This record gives sequence, structure tokens and C-alpha cells, in this order.
Amino acid sequence: MAKANKSAAKKPAARATASQKVAKTQLIEMVADKSSLNKKQAGEAVATVLDTIVEALRSGKSVGMPGLGTLSVTNTAARQGVRPGTSERITIPAGKKVRFKVATTLKGNL
Repeated sequence: MAKANKSAAKKPAARATASQKVAKTQLIEMVADKSSLNKKQAGEAVATVLDTIVEALRSGKSVGMPGLGTLSVTNTAARQGVRPGTSERITIPAGKKVRFKVATTLKGNL
């Protein structure tokens, strides 16, 4: 009897390479192309939106983007870890991280 192919199991998501990412300058060009803004105005608009999102997250608010998802800040508990190279056990302190929950409409369209 043949063994089941383990590669058919769920694979982790591939990391985006540089050619697959949309950089800030490319995003600005896309906004300028799809609107009546020039590149300078589009750059200011993108920078303002990003700054506003960061400001909201720093103040503890979640940011909902319809059709895209929701960014929120969550607290992480202190936990034990292992220092790479030395295998020394360390305590990783409690902190905060940004969480992104994908909108169901986007999830269905991927």
C-alpha cells in the first residue's frame, strides 16, 4: 500500500518576494493613475492616510477598512523563549503587537 503524500497537506503561505510587493512609491503611482491627483498630491494623500492609521493604532483604537480588513493592537503575555545560538532560556517580556483581520469580502475574492 502506498504512503499518503504529505505534500498534499496544507502548506504555509509563501512569503512575498520583492517583485510581488507593492512599495510606497508604486502605491503612490497607482493612486495618481486612478485619480485626478498628480504624484505629489497622491504622495501627500498616501502619507496622510498611513500617518492617521499609525496614530489611531498608537492611541489604542482599531482601524476598519471596508473591503480590506481591520487593524488592531493586542497585548501579548510574557513568555519563555530560547536565545538562538546559545540555547539559553530567556523571558520575552509582555508587549503589544498589531493584528490584521481580513474582511470576509476580500477573503472570498482571493
